[in-house]
Amino acid sequence: MYDLIIIGAGPAGITASVYGARKGINTLVITKDIGGQAALSGDIENYTGYQFITGPELATKFQEHMRKYDIALKENEEVQEVEKIGDVIKIKTNKGLYESRTAIIASGKRSRELNVPGEKEFKNRGLTYCATCDGPLFRDKEVAVIGGGNSALDAAIQLMRIAKKVYLINIASELGGDVIMRQKVMESKVVTVVNNAQTMAILGNKFVNGIKIKRENKEEILAVEGVFVEIGLIPNSEFARGIEKNQFQEIKVNSYNETNVPAIFAAGDVTDVPEKQIIIAAGEGAKAALGAFGYLVRHRF
Repeated sequence: MYDLIIIGAGPAGITASVYGARKGINTLVITKDIGGQAALSGDIENYTGYQFITGPELATKFQEHMRKYDIALKENEEVQEVEKIGDVIKIKTNKGLYESRTAIIASGKRSRELNVPGEKEFKNRGLTYCATCDGPLFRDKEVAVIGGGNSALDAAIQLMRIAKKVYLINIASELGGDVIMRQKVMESKVVTVVNNAQTMAILGNKFVNGIKIKRENKEEILAVEGVFVEIGLIPNSEFARGIEKNQFQEIKVNSYNETNVPAIFAAGDVTDVPEKQIIIAAGEGAKAALGAFGYLVRHRF
């Protein structure tokens, strides 16, 4: 029986685990991987204390901090169900069953898929969802980034230093995202922004060799060897079936990070807290851990 189980080890989950450990409560972290979306980010210039750091570097710093404490960790496990029975929270994974007095859901989000012909066939054969992970494989090649928000801009900025040509395929009439990031993309001679363009199919033989788009009711094919899908994220909240969510399937929390189920808290990108930023997720993780500790004290466990 744990005092606290944390689901996820991104910025929110790791910060929550550190706060839990410092409060002296018996804590377990269950996660598929460590770092979350932070590990998939490129250059980070807005995390306080670091004027510049890469996403993988920051994720490593988080992990090093967590490992300084006596925190139980179960990696490569996927949570399938969270259920509260009486005063006990039961968490079922693909590998076992765990029990706790409190829980924090910090499971983050995952990449949204295009759902177009060729996407599944060419996944990991030229089509990817992570420029940080796979960008170096496309040095001096022509590639396409699909999307128009911060994730797409971040990918384009990373790739314009590696690829020979980057097409930024945006379904909207103009780019969104951070102003500074937009400026970097627009000023690059490597990047061509294609607005009002809908992705119709991913083309290839054994590997990607093109992308079919549609704009102004005309279809055209761009010859590319890589496609990076950056069209948003989906909350990893399917397992939280008894917990209230909004229309986007984000877990609803109050200012204390409480869900509608007593003793179950949530933090980070999986919640309905506005603005999905690393520093916000970390702060929310700290709040959730303090909330869990307060719950344990009030209920005299």
